[in-house]
Amino acid sequence: MSQKLELVCPAGSLSALKQAVDNGADTVYMGFRDATNARNFPGLNFDERSALKGIEYAHSRGRKVLLALNTYPQPQSWEIWTAAVDRAARIGVDALILADAGLMRYAARTHPDLRLHLSVQGSATSAEAIAFYRENFNIQRVVLPRVLSLSQVKRVVESTDVEVEVFAFGSLCVMVEGRCYLSSYATGESPNTCGACSPAKSVRWEEAADGRKVRLNEVLIDIYGPGESAGYPVVCKGRFEVNGEVGYAIEEPTSLSILDILPELQRSGVKAIKVEGRQRSPAYVGQVTRVLRQAINSATINPDGFVPRAEWVAQLDKVAEGSTHTLGALERGWQ
Repeated sequence: MSQKLELVCPAGSLSALKQAVDNGADTVYMGFRDATNARNFPGLNFDERSALKGIEYAHSRGRKVLLALNTYPQPQSWEIWTAAVDRAARIGVDALILADAGLMRYAARTHPDLRLHLSVQGSATSAEAIAFYRENFNIQRVVLPRVLSLSQVKRVVESTDVEVEVFAFGSLCVMVEGRCYLSSYATGESPNTCGACSPAKSVRWEEAADGRKVRLNEVLIDIYGPGESAGYPVVCKGRFEVNGEVGYAIEEPTSLSILDILPELQRSGVKAIKVEGRQRSPAYVGQVTRVLRQAINSATINPDGFVPRAEWVAQLDKVAEGSTHTLGALERGWQ
């Protein structure tokens, strides 16, 4: 029996948190209801009261709760982010997920007993970068960006004593995390500071004779035909005309799924796998958590004989972007 991976699942609401816990998540991660987290959408996230309820629910069942403070503070609003750190320490989260070095310094000095994780937004892709954060801020875990191949992930794990967490399922990003300003050209707000790629106030839907149009301010992102499924509009996954042809010019919608390499990740020494999707529904969270819990248990018992079940793949594809999945950068065989 191999070492079991920790399953880390998203909670954009108290209902989603309960779905994650009830369906087998070892750990859930949440954000406060403001720009300090990178899923800052209306109707999502937690105030202090609901966060306390969520923490109590998870802890009473032996699960952990992480809090994402993974956007970058600005000089004029630094106190908002430091207050969020203080609030997180006060309500008893098990760790903070941070991207900004200044905020890490504040957290390490002000709350030295509070466990710190380096967010994917920090974009640390080498053992040397991880060592910097460990030596200066005592981070205990790093979430690796989704730009590394499996062989690169293995080299990072071998070269650091910091726990390594990788993404297991959910939306992919064409940019290196923490360095994307694409939607700011259309909305005037960077997702790394306001906490939302394509903030809801900039989204406009229009019914027209040639289909349902969606814009970010004045930028046309896509036109959907009758009965065509419409996803949340982001610039990188829009359809645009290039050289007279309309298509996904930057990135096609698809979701990462690591089912095929689950035993390899376990053997590599990866500590935890993470589900993306705090902006997704409680039903999504419950379904993905349930499938990955079953898969992890199966791979732990019999790693050499593990084969993803067809029903697992089908259930994940139902909630995947574009109803398809990929290993993304993980399967770059030439590395």
